[in-house]
Amino acid sequence: MVSSQPKYDLIREVGRGSYGVVYEALVRKTSARVAVKKIRCHAPENVELALREFWALSSIKSQHPNVIHLEECILQKDGMVQKMSHGSSSSLYLQLVETSLKGEIAFDPRSAYYLWFVMDFCDGGDMNEYLLSRKPSRKTNTSFMLQLSSALAFLHKNQIIHRDLKPDNILISQSRVDASDLEPTLKVADFGLSKVCSALGQNPEEPVNVNKCFLSTACGTDFYMAPEVWEGHYTAKADIFALGIIIWAMLERITFIDTETKKELLGSYVKQGTEIVPVGEALLENPKMELLIPVKKKSMNAHMKQLIKEMLAANPQDRPDAFELELRLVKIAFKDSNWDT
Repeated sequence: MVSSQPKYDLIREVGRGSYGVVYEALVRKTSARVAVKKIRCHAPENVELALREFWALSSIKSQHPNVIHLEECILQKDGMVQKMSHGSSSSLYLQLVETSLKGEIAFDPRSAYYLWFVMDFCDGGDMNEYLLSRKPSRKTNTSFMLQLSSALAFLHKNQIIHRDLKPDNILISQSRVDASDLEPTLKVADFGLSKVCSALGQNPEEPVNVNKCFLSTACGTDFYMAPEVWEGHYTAKADIFALGIIIWAMLERITFIDTETKKELLGSYVKQGTEIVPVGEALLENPKMELLIPVKKKSMNAHMKQLIKEMLAANPQDRPDAFELELRLVKIAFKDSNWDT
């Protein structure tokens, strides 16, 4: 990126936030399109988010079609660049790790530190943009549910809890859609809040059960947060809740307006008078509250309705895990031809 012979050519900026800037880029040798995320490591919180994303994506040993793939990560200090690897003994990498752990800059603040993530390029925007610019489609709904449940089962199998599942963080790749009857590919992205559950204190030979890995940092986005996340004691079942909110909103096209960006976003909620309240927050206040599903449509297939209710259960133990969820959605999609979306 910064060398005598750059490996990538940045074409245009496609996204920007407080966390970093995303560019569409070309690989010089092959002309393949990639996404390049540039993160300025000038604050401990930026470094922590970047390292979380790097640790999660670099911990995955195999690829999944519905999870964003990290091609490589490059660390830049002023004019010097080096490829970053997990567990590296590089002094630059260790300074970033120390910064994340201590919550204060552990390197010369006068130097310009950047992390560059090279990932899949998704040409169809995010799930909000894609769905809300099209008429509701039963076929698309079915495809998206199956892809999302497959991605989540894969992540949980790889001991990764995403912690910020929402339509903004689900990207659409249309480049492989050659026939009109094929649906686009979804890719779960943005792993800045993710947590890789390690086997510390357990038998390292046995896989970690993410549903028994308890976390205490309340993080995520309000409208998709499970009730237990608001309290700060939760497991991977919080991801199941977030996906329940997304699927319910997708099937019924339930949206709200984000107060900061003024954008229309897919997301389910509970009405309390004139206020709209996140489902998780409402369930925290009243765990016995009965959710009105469907809320807009006249009817919904009984199996789908029951599954959404279970995914949004106030008690995380009453929710299916990611593997059961994937199996049940496959059954609903292929064995019940009469369900109404």
